[in-house]
Amino acid sequence: MFTAGRRSDPSRHPLLRGRLALLHVTRSRPLSAPSLRWASPIRDTDPGYDLCKFCIPTHYMDDLDRVFIPHGLIMDRTERLARDILKDMGGHHIVALCVLKGGYKFFADLLDFIKALNRNTEQSIPLTVDFIRLKSYCNDQSTGQIRVIGGDDFGTLTGKNVLIVEDIIDTGRTMQTLLSMLKDYKPNMVKVASLLVKRTPRSVGYRPDYIGFEIPDEFVVGYALDYNEYFRDLNHICVINNHGKEKYKNNCA
Repeated sequence: MFTAGRRSDPSRHPLLRGRLALLHVTRSRPLSAPSLRWASPIRDTDPGYDLCKFCIPTHYMDDLDRVFIPHGLIMDRTERLARDILKDMGGHHIVALCVLKGGYKFFADLLDFIKALNRNTEQSIPLTVDFIRLKSYCNDQSTGQIRVIGGDDFGTLTGKNVLIVEDIIDTGRTMQTLLSMLKDYKPNMVKVASLLVKRTPRSVGYRPDYIGFEIPDEFVVGYALDYNEYFRDLNHICVINNHGKEKYKNNCA
């Protein structure tokens, strides 16, 4: 509820800013292929939301600065991405490749929305899944070394439409490495969906095909995004504070 006299314009209310920005992005642009690259941007000056307004596990309350993207907004945006992906890729068998561990929640929710669309339309397509783990972080910094862990025989991707599902694009180097590796298996098409893309001077300029939110250069956790394996159990995407970074810091030597 709005407090009388404090805000005459509802669009200025912090709990509605993100939703209004999302509606502007998704309604003001035609559903052509180039429009799929448009994200819902979160400004560098966005204050986020007070932790006390949301259900946050008590063991994390002192470790977080603020809620950045509430769970409900994540789900709304993910549902729209599912619609766009199926419209763009729905002509052939799709192999959805989940990048673990941070991508598992976004992957599961995105596929649930795709499957719901798939079973409620006249034209449905086969959808299979595979998993891969890419590791390049210690604490809040990239190590510069990308390790590829797991995954079945990627020879099964030959001739297929592949959808890579990632939690966040930071510098873009990790995704470029994966795309280069998959190219050897000659898939018919490779598209990348990332829930988050970070605006950072360290970026190599890579942009995925489908973007949930474009965010400032902050280290975020929650909704399966972690800091040294902690915070994956948060429903909302939050900004970790310095106390939390120090509390869960690893020795990277």
